[in-house]
Amino acid sequence: MPQVMISAAGRSSGKTTVSLGLCRALALRGSRVQPFKKGPDYIDPMWLSEAAGRPCHNLDFRTMSTGEITACLARGARTADIALIEGNKGLHDGMELTGGDSNAAMARLLGAPVVLVVDTQGMARGIAPLILGYQAFAPDVRIAGVILNKVGSPRHEGKLRAAIEHYTAVPVLGAIGLDPALTITERHLGLIPARESREAERTITRIAAAVGAAVDLGRLREIAATAEPLPPLPAPARAPKRAGEVRIAIARDAAFGFYYASDLEAFREAGAELVDFDTLCDPHLPQVDGLFIGGGFPETHLDALSANMSLRRELRAAIEAGMPAYAECGGLMYLSRSISWQARRIEMVGVIPADVVMHERPAGHGYVRLRETGKGAWPDAREQFDAHEFHYSTLTNVSTELEYAYEVLRGSGIDGRRDGIVYRNLLASYAHLHACEADPWPRRFVSFVRRCARGAPGALQRTPERAAS
Repeated sequence: MPQVMISAAGRSSGKTTVSLGLCRALALRGSRVQPFKKGPDYIDPMWLSEAAGRPCHNLDFRTMSTGEITACLARGARTADIALIEGNKGLHDGMELTGGDSNAAMARLLGAPVVLVVDTQGMARGIAPLILGYQAFAPDVRIAGVILNKVGSPRHEGKLRAAIEHYTAVPVLGAIGLDPALTITERHLGLIPARESREAERTITRIAAAVGAAVDLGRLREIAATAEPLPPLPAPARAPKRAGEVRIAIARDAAFGFYYASDLEAFREAGAELVDFDTLCDPHLPQVDGLFIGGGFPETHLDALSANMSLRRELRAAIEAGMPAYAECGGLMYLSRSISWQARRIEMVGVIPADVVMHERPAGHGYVRLRETGKGAWPDAREQFDAHEFHYSTLTNVSTELEYAYEVLRGSGIDGRRDGIVYRNLLASYAHLHACEADPWPRRFVSFVRRCARGAPGALQRTPERAAS
């Protein structure tokens, strides 16, 4: 399978912009492009999905085994012409001193050639030792090309190309000029979600035009074709028989949209029909058996969320009546009593007895290690597993009577010790889970929803009619 990793010397080098441009430019020239993103990220994959026209999948050393990573790549790319993997941070950056979780390690595992995006601002001849150093540091990771980014002028480009050609054997695939119009607006959690940006399509089109004109796409395809073959996919397991499908409402709108593509696939494989609803506009909750509200930016849509009083009342009534529900980060915030931000306090759903306060700096950021307490409602509990958190908020005025599904072994969670508030059939946490062998949470949740829909012993039975608004 032709595949290539787009990495960089360091973060903020423009590799996401270049990756977006490459995905769309290749697609416009007839290639079916399958995007992937290394690490626990939601926003970049949204943009990559928009650019390629195919769901972007995450590849994560901390939550996935190496076998799961290679299988995910092989499954996602089998109906594509080229797989494009965008790295995170720099090529050799990661948590481990030995680099076992770096982009270089991912490229090594997948046998993917690397194209290095270099922010060339303030750089000329010095680009040559940078490239030589990266090659010498990990000679088994093949840097097959370089894309010069944020180039100041044709004269600047000439100096950069001359230094690279004189001192290295790495081909220059293209040079992209410094242009503010190619910048995607940033804010506290990174790139603005493509779903929320009205300018998303125009931005992608503009970036693709610039990248397509500046980069030798034919040479890029040739480099991708030199990737090492992936191990064959295992034979698909026989799908278990389902006694009945369940319908799960999923919040997907400008406020909520942080979902892993593989998690949504796992929901469907477990027998769930996902029904989209809009927390900003829909006055009623659809007729469903369960509820899933993922992460997002509820703090930037406080007025619209609060104004939709009929939906807030229905959500609270449904959860109080025992509807199985799962909420992550932004979803947890939405289900709380209120969110305070920028000297304002706005009422939310109110089913979780706690208030949310936004801060200027992250209150929790990075991988978390969780141990299940056994108080969660989902069956087939796992003792320990890894997840990820990134939140600028904390909870205050938290009821002392709440129970928690997780003990936090590493990370921040709700209070540094616990995460995963359990209330009736709701589980709400700051941790973002990623479906994997170590934590097959969609299957567990769907199984729980199915039990509740049947009125199984030990599960609260929801009222079948829509809650009054």
